[in-house]
Amino acid sequence: MFEVKNYSGSKEKDYKLLLKQLEALIEDEPDLIANLSNASALLNQFLGDVNWVGFYIWREDELVLGPFQGLPACVRIKSGKGVCGTAVQEGKTQLVEDVNQFPGHIACDAASQSEIVVPIHREGSIFGVLDIDSPNKGRFDKEDQHYLEQFAAILEKHI
Repeated sequence: MFEVKNYSGSKEKDYKLLLKQLEALIEDEPDLIANLSNASALLNQFLGDVNWVGFYIWREDELVLGPFQGLPACVRIKSGKGVCGTAVQEGKTQLVEDVNQFPGHIACDAASQSEIVVPIHREGSIFGVLDIDSPNKGRFDKEDQHYLEQFAAILEKHI
């Protein structure tokens, strides 16, 4: 059973608790969809000021919508397109303070103003991305990036 924990307000302490919660949720579950679903729900519960949290999975040369929390989203994204496709093409996290300034941004939810996308790998190849949107400009910072990359690394061990 999962219990909602009261977070301390210290970003570092709270993220460390989040990472422990993720490990506990997925350590004994082999099903990919179940784990990604719980991971997106966990992040949605943990992060404030977000309007979309989810995954895109790399299939047949494009990203395909996976488990998520939020409004309906774009289903397929080509490499190099939008923030998610750029994360795949460049192989690195995209931290976007203002999506309106990002060339080629794909607006699935008009309320989104900032975004962070973290690539996820399996056996040295792209598996997909973790995508998080916020209705606030500048919502994500380098500390968020650091811990969300750790979050993705935990997932990589279980996919």
